[in-house]
Amino acid sequence: MALRYGMLPLGQSDSTPTATIFQRLGGAEPFWRIARAFYGRIDKHTDLRPMFPADLEEPIRNQAEFLMQYFGGPQDYSNRKGHPRLRMRHAPYKIGVAERNWWMDTMRLALEDAAIPEPERGEMIKYFEHVATFLINTD
Repeated sequence: MALRYGMLPLGQSDSTPTATIFQRLGGAEPFWRIARAFYGRIDKHTDLRPMFPADLEEPIRNQAEFLMQYFGGPQDYSNRKGHPRLRMRHAPYKIGVAERNWWMDTMRLALEDAAIPEPERGEMIKYFEHVATFLINTD
């Protein structure tokens, strides 16, 4: 069982040996679909696109590996980049309520594009809503 920063993978508790979202979705491929769909939409988003580098290959890899790790898969992201430090990594960007909402709309559509089924989609959206709000750093 993979740990993420001293916590059990999402969907697990000390007394319930349930499969992680990574396991329930069947491994890495769905997370690559999410990241590719997300950044395909970011590439066309007039408001969010300026926040990202011209070449989106590295952000796609970072997001896919981070999501796999967070949702109970391999620790490739941390092995390559260290602790995620999401707030620190996003600090250089102006993230207000509008940016948070645009990001959430884009991620919801990416989950649909990637054909992520329920209940996993709903569980993932709950996490994304939490972290997107946590990353707001401006009025």
